[in-house]
Amino acid sequence: MAGILSANNRAKSPGHVKKREIGKMKLHTIPGTLLTLTLLLNSGLDRASAQEPFYKGKTVRFIVGGSAGGGYDTYTRAIARHIGRHVPGNPTFVVENMTGAGTLISANYVYNVAKPDGLTIGHFIGGLMLQQVLGKPGIQFEGPKFEFLGAPAQDTIAAGIANSTGITTVEQWQASKTPLKFGGVGPGAATDDATKVFRATIGVPVQIISGYKGTADIRLAVNSGELQGVTNSWESFKSTWTQEIKSGSVVVVLLGIAQRHPEISNVPSIGEIVKNEDARKLIEVAVYDYGALARPYVMPPKTPKDRVRSLRKALADTLKDPEFLADAQKARLDLNPLSGEEMEKVVARTYGLEKPLVEKLKEMLK
Repeated sequence: MAGILSANNRAKSPGHVKKREIGKMKLHTIPGTLLTLTLLLNSGLDRASAQEPFYKGKTVRFIVGGSAGGGYDTYTRAIARHIGRHVPGNPTFVVENMTGAGTLISANYVYNVAKPDGLTIGHFIGGLMLQQVLGKPGIQFEGPKFEFLGAPAQDTIAAGIANSTGITTVEQWQASKTPLKFGGVGPGAATDDATKVFRATIGVPVQIISGYKGTADIRLAVNSGELQGVTNSWESFKSTWTQEIKSGSVVVVLLGIAQRHPEISNVPSIGEIVKNEDARKLIEVAVYDYGALARPYVMPPKTPKDRVRSLRKALADTLKDPEFLADAQKARLDLNPLSGEEMEKVVARTYGLEKPLVEKLKEMLK
């Protein structure tokens, strides 16, 4: 009896109760714990996925409106080799040339066709925006609606003439009885517009043969004797016309800036030749501002602002990167960057031109 009572008591003892409760916990509590851990793990994965950089594993395209080997192409390929390091996620950057209509085909494409997903960057002649203000047909974009990343350089507009013409100074050019044949890419390009401004303001005799795909093609035409000169940027002359400038087969005779350039101080600027005040105003808009806006890197309208900010910063950081700077020096690329914010201001000034000035420019550049 005592043994039975002892057994009953043991059955009701706290230790046995605890064992049964622990057993219940094994059956009911542990599955709940697993569920909780699963939810926490999934939540952590979701957060990690949300924090993963957008550009990781992506490919970003540069759409260049100029032909391979030209200044626009050379700058862009140098930038493309380095900019990926400065973008969170380290995407791949590739360069595509979309030539035609003085880079207008590429500009229209970036504005109207390219997806505003942050994976396309356009690089075309910035002078097309002035041409839109002047009513050039075929332009299918609104300049201020682009997202501006910035520019690697501000152009020093320069007129170069083949030495075979016997003309080596602007005074000789002005006195020439025969117009020189200058190559042009199309309206909106310095090759065409700045040349027309020179002709209208200082009376140099020149015939513009337009329609070339880029300054690389013009260089070949000058070397073959098909053309006698070109208005280009001094920066492009140095980097892509190196042999011609070094050998003296092409001579720079005039600069489209307010003062002389320290690297070619023997070459006069148009600012010291033009005396008429109205002509000076036209030059400021069509030549000086053109130089600032010549090489824009842009993204399609409505590209997400965070992606614009990311690539805007990446471009600025690339242009200060020691490895890029060494690369640019080898390619003889001048750097005088313009930020995206500064570029927006120049664009706003261009689109805010007064009507009388617009009409005068139309007449000059038609």
